[in-house]
Amino acid sequence: MKNAKIILLLMAAVFMAGGCMSRALKESVGAVTGAKGVYREVDRTGSLAAYQNFEVASFTDDFKGQAPRALLSKIPAEIQKALKKSELPVGKAGKTLLIRGSVFYFEKAGAMGQAFGPFEEVITTVELVDKGTDEVIGQAVCIGRSTQTVNMGLDKKAQGVAKAVVKWIKSKRPKEGK
Repeated sequence: MKNAKIILLLMAAVFMAGGCMSRALKESVGAVTGAKGVYREVDRTGSLAAYQNFEVASFTDDFKGQAPRALLSKIPAEIQKALKKSELPVGKAGKTLLIRGSVFYFEKAGAMGQAFGPFEEVITTVELVDKGTDEVIGQAVCIGRSTQTVNMGLDKKAQGVAKAVVKWIKSKRPKEGK
């Protein structure tokens, strides 16, 4: 009987440690990959090959004043950084693409999220605008999301939105060498 109790305790410890190990693994991967950035086009966007210059306008709060002000300034700054890192061809001869948007949902992880794994996200609508004509040439919902503690905070959510915007732009440009 005593051996059975010990075996049950060991089995419980193994199952509990498994959950801790998977979270530790997720946190490690999250530290390397950062927040996730995903997008979904609202309007079909044509080719952006003619656009060689990019400008990022300020983002607005469409979440009834609940979006943190700091987030509204961090998103454009992170998009600028992501564009510079993206290796998109930039030249003075091409047209200018203006990137602007608004935050319409923001969720911060609560105490329960900390216990079971945090979930934070910011959802934005982003427009790609021809700067010369002020014509909106594309619109998408871009989301910055994290499910790891290491990726919590406004900076990481803004980085996720930036990843989504750059992925969207890259998907509408010809592949290099083609």
